[in-house]
Amino acid sequence: MNTTIDRGLLGVSAFVFAASAAVTIHLCRSMSGGMQMPGGWTMSMAWMRMPGQSWLVACASFLAMWIVMMIAMMLPSLMPMLSRTSANAERLLAASAYFLVWLAFGAIAYPIGVFLALGEMRWHTLAQTVPIAAAAVIVLAGFLQLTSWKARQLRECRNSVECGANAWRHGVRYGVRCTLCCSGLMAILLAVGVMDLRAMAVVTAAITAERLASKPEIVSRTWGVLAIATGTFQFFVA
Repeated sequence: MNTTIDRGLLGVSAFVFAASAAVTIHLCRSMSGGMQMPGGWTMSMAWMRMPGQSWLVACASFLAMWIVMMIAMMLPSLMPMLSRTSANAERLLAASAYFLVWLAFGAIAYPIGVFLALGEMRWHTLAQTVPIAAAAVIVLAGFLQLTSWKARQLRECRNSVECGANAWRHGVRYGVRCTLCCSGLMAILLAVGVMDLRAMAVVTAAITAERLASKPEIVSRTWGVLAIATGTFQFFVA
């Protein structure tokens, strides 16, 4: 019975992952353009309104894109929690609650991104500092990966895969722990470009590796060192 359930979960998860990844790739390619900005960088279309589009519709479009992207990025690392939940209804509740937390994260990130984008379009000097600011974010996120706080968040996240009696509440708590654990890596994605497929693939690999590896702290710190090196290099060439 357990083998059948595991195979069923694997099949459904593989389908959902493939579908969300395909939609994400399509969205990223269709929105690959943007506005050329002073400083030699391109502003993502994710922070722009389409002609005739209200800000409310633009926000809804962003959140729809964001949640599809989060499903593609986070589902692999969510599998340990789902595999320890036997009932399909509880799996669905836990997963829904988990991704609701990530949706809330996107709802917070969107107005901040729009506010910065509007400022960058208005002030030439601010726009020119973006490559350096992005490099600084990458470096700081790398150092965050090396801290005891990150190690504690990662341990708590990995140790909370057992689903309790209330699947919805567990999914919310697991989602909160996951967002805290992934905050540095997600900051890198937002700084590099929320629609950048290469950055998305790297961040997804980092999150999955540190969540599933047998020695997560070593993996986390390795990604931190790589981020520091990458950000430092970008800082000097910006």
